[in-house]
Amino acid sequence: MQATEIRKLAELEDRHWWYRERRSLLARQLRRLGPPSTALDIGAAGGGNTRVLRDHGWSAVAVDYSPEAVELALGRGLDARWADARELPIESASMSLVVAFDVLEHIEEDHLVAEEIVRVLRPGGTALIAVPCDMALWSAHDDAVGHVRRYTRASLIDVAEKAGLTVDKVWSWNVLLRPVAARRRRTSEGSDLDHVPAPLNLALSAIIAAERYLPVKNAPGISLIMRATRKD
Repeated sequence: MQATEIRKLAELEDRHWWYRERRSLLARQLRRLGPPSTALDIGAAGGGNTRVLRDHGWSAVAVDYSPEAVELALGRGLDARWADARELPIESASMSLVVAFDVLEHIEEDHLVAEEIVRVLRPGGTALIAVPCDMALWSAHDDAVGHVRRYTRASLIDVAEKAGLTVDKVWSWNVLLRPVAARRRRTSEGSDLDHVPAPLNLALSAIIAAERYLPVKNAPGISLIMRATRKD
């Protein structure tokens, strides 16, 4: 992701409906896990998800390929390090949890990232992975933020299982707003990362939060979420 997009993300993520609900999603997943331990946040950008980990008691390390992102995260008091996700500077079997939200789609060799996730996880450790889905939604937004692909359920599961992860669950996210996103992206000329007026931000927050309570997780969405485990 370009430095300008990193800075824009950091400015938006505290209040933007999309990032707020994704942090809520992460928090709900953390409550499913055992006592907090060590966690790695890959592609942490400004550290929004890393702060969720920290606030839930996890000893969290943020890594990102962008020096600007690492600087931002350090400025927020986080343990942040520069890293290539294909070759993480993290000791093997040292993490109980790895979070990789919107990482795999940026890297041609996504299988190497998945293998690194497995390497740094302890046996029994959990990986939480989020990716954009469905090449039918490809648009100028994907080009602007440096995507190289969007995933299907099958392709995401394939990458994870070949790396050695046991997939516990895969579900769709941002389902209700998919028709709106599809229309917008047909005419988009760049990144969707932008300021949203407060009333619209509130309305979009309510819509996406409604998915927590509706049976839509198997319907087509904008993103896929995976929970997987290193068994051995």
